Amino acid sequence: MARPIEKDGVVFRREGTKFLWMRYRDKDGIYRRESTITEDRQEALRKLRLRLDARDQNVLEIVRRGESLSFGQWVDTFMENYSKPPYRTQKTHVANLRAVKNLKAAFVTRKLLDISPDDVESYLRKRMCQRALIKTALGYREGRPLKPATVHQELRVLRRILNIAVRKRLIPSNPCSGVEFPVAIRGLFRPHYVTWSEQQRIERHAPAHLRNVVRIITETGLRVYKELMPVTKEQVDLANSVLWIPDSKTPTGVAELPLTAMAVQALRDQMALAGSSDYLFPSEESATGYQRSLRTVWRLTLRRAKVPYFRLYDLRSTYATRLSAGGVADEWVTQLLRQSDSKVFKKYSQMKLRMQREALEKMNRQANEMTMEVTTAVQESGSLCTVPAQF
Repeated sequence: MARPIEKDGVVFRREGTKFLWMRYRDKDGIYRRESTITEDRQEALRKLRLRLDARDQNVLEIVRRGESLSFGQWVDTFMENYSKPPYRTQKTHVANLRAVKNLKAAFVTRKLLDISPDDVESYLRKRMCQRALIKTALGYREGRPLKPATVHQELRVLRRILNIAVRKRLIPSNPCSGVEFPVAIRGLFRPHYVTWSEQQRIERHAPAHLRNVVRIITETGLRVYKELMPVTKEQVDLANSVLWIPDSKTPTGVAELPLTAMAVQALRDQMALAGSSDYLFPSEESATGYQRSLRTVWRLTLRRAKVPYFRLYDLRSTYATRLSAGGVADEWVTQLLRQSDSKVFKKYSQMKLRMQREALEKMNRQANEMTMEVTTAVQESGSLCTVPAQF
């Protein structure tokens, strides 16, 4: 019969060393000896308890690997292997570089395992109090306070970096999951729903190629710069009303996309505008051969149409909302958006509440008109009526 273990672990002083050591059994019952890197017995006992807790939760190896890796080392690995194309787009990589510059300044010497939710919240509050640095001929000067959206983007990049670390079993959990952003950001990630009358007004003031872009996105839900701008004429099958997307943001985005009659007509018009070019949206100034940005023409068009500015990408959200409002099941809308995660659909269909309010306002107006007609008829006839004042 095996002898019962009286103690899970002990802290002891090893001859010829300055720091206290700890000895404990792992999940297989094998003794492990490690330095606590401290002379304080209470601190050494705390580290021993953490080791035993990690062993009981079956994450001891993850904790040991994370302790030997610094945040700066892992960030360099992330930027080299998980941020560059083709894993992420070049635009995302540039945004990650901007965010990582500030993150490394705060956590570069910290061990990956030592970063806690309190550390992340402290970093966010400190960044919210800082000002943007503007480069001038005489050096850098402080500008306006940082926007909450800018700091929130850094939190998103940090969360992505640590999520990969969790997946690679370098840390047991992501400390960002226990962090609440200190400031409420109004309008962030709330897409703008484009009504049909608003879309018609935009199209009347838009140049021909932008008018085709608006119609194609609202009828297909294509991503603007990743999927629509690089489209070639060979990818368009007008006879069968199908558009082939060979490259996308996600693997599920690579697919054949069915086209509506309006989308087919918009693609046909754009092919006529493109002339002899292989691309639907050619550009001689771009090294890629197609247009890379529509920001200026989009902003000027909205100004001429007297429509408050919103992102061109919100047309994709409008497409999802119109499908949902038309009675299409959420699962089918997710497939038409070519999203692998159904949770993303909620972000694209947030503006359904506005459509419901518009419908209620129309119903109330009709009810009020009907109430007035019924009341007038009752007064003229002098008889009783059981029709309620409003529906």
